[in-house]
Amino acid sequence: RHWQHAAIQGHPESRLILGFLEYHLLNHELAVQHLMISTKMGCEKSLNGIKELFMGGHATKAQYVEALKGYQNALEETKSPQREEAKKIQWK
Repeated sequence: RHWQHAAIQGHPESRLILGFLEYHLLNHELAVQHLMISTKMGCEKSLNGIKELFMGGHATKAQYVEALKGYQNALEETKSPQREEAKKIQWK
């Protein structure tokens, strides 16, 4: 119940956990839905989970492509000149 509440509040790792729980309960469609949401929030582990579901025949190619695009969009949304400058300073 706590994972569900956290997922509703927008916590991507909670969605990841719910996705894996649903997968183990053989609810593959629901697993893909949870992982898709967290992938679109930038959770790389969820993207990898969808890839595994796709490779195992439990997700479609279209779902995997949607996940890739959603993940890329999430990464793009987090980019800013200030963050790029901070990365440069961090690695000096």
